[in-house]
Amino acid sequence: MNDPQVPTLALTLGDVAGIGPEITARTLLHHDELRGVSRPVVVGDADAVRRAVELIGEDPAAVRVVDSPRDAGNEPGTIDLVQDGPSLRAVPYGELSAAAGDGSARFVKRACALARDGLVDGIVTAPLNKAAMHAGGHLWPGHTELLAHEFGVENFSLVLSAGELYFFHLTTHVSLTEAIAGVSPARTDNVLRLVGSFARALGLPEEPIGVAGLNPHAGENRLFGDEDADVLAPAVERADAAGIRAVGPLPADALIPAAVRGAWKFVVVCYHDQGHAPFKAVYGDDGVNITVGLPVVRVSVDHGTAFDIAGKGVAREASLVLATRRAAELAPGWGQVWRTAQAGEAAAATAAGAAAAVERPGTAS
Repeated sequence: MNDPQVPTLALTLGDVAGIGPEITARTLLHHDELRGVSRPVVVGDADAVRRAVELIGEDPAAVRVVDSPRDAGNEPGTIDLVQDGPSLRAVPYGELSAAAGDGSARFVKRACALARDGLVDGIVTAPLNKAAMHAGGHLWPGHTELLAHEFGVENFSLVLSAGELYFFHLTTHVSLTEAIAGVSPARTDNVLRLVGSFARALGLPEEPIGVAGLNPHAGENRLFGDEDADVLAPAVERADAAGIRAVGPLPADALIPAAVRGAWKFVVVCYHDQGHAPFKAVYGDDGVNITVGLPVVRVSVDHGTAFDIAGKGVAREASLVLATRRAAELAPGWGQVWRTAQAGEAAAATAAGAAAAVERPGTAS
């Protein structure tokens, strides 16, 4: 990388039938301030980006194909791009496309490969369409799970962030029935360790972590379900015993408004809409999606492909600008986040092994 003081970021293009190319073009051509804090390199399709550049009234010659992020010039008025796969210019805007879905997954995989090779310091993702990705043969629930697979990690969490507020999720892109089953002791323990590791890496080890109840009123002493008492409360106790300042389970309708008002920095929610619905209602373009548990930082926009406005030249780039800025801020210190999380996992594995040995003592010689 040309300047070790500035992190190189891979910006994946997302689904080219959606607004990903347009917001990428606007971000890189209209926000030169980002180049002072990062070296953004698009991973995607040059023709799709050129089409988007034309859509916003700019010169398609701004798109420069490079063989490697090392070759990126990071010059104002240009878009450095690593081409992956065939041209997708013929993909129509606003329509479900297997070709676009295949491309969106390939772009992410290529960005992960660049990160593994040490050629980029972080990944910023424009939105993909899950149905299109599936039609293209990539059967992942979403970006987060695909990224985890590519990096070979099992303990990770989708985190919605605005300012100093972070919403960690126990489950995400599954049905509500699956989400209830997914709120397990092991998953809750794992996510609480991730939050604790993340908080320590940010220099906030004493910051309390609010855990939202799964059921209304956090179960109301088992009147509305047993999961809060049987799964979440014991996990909170185990976390507290391990030095992680978890609190709860707390009624979500009290915890989340209090977090929005600044009473909490770290919140654990149980399922997708418990976190996403209030977060998006309050923060909109001011929020981003961070994946904690990966060896490199990944930040995403907090919106979808917006097929209804794709190709109309009206898409707002604010969330992608913010995601790029947040990735640039987090990338230099992300190694500490990763090492802290790994240390927590190693300690947990050692403790689990010791507990198993006590439960299954060997035969005396």
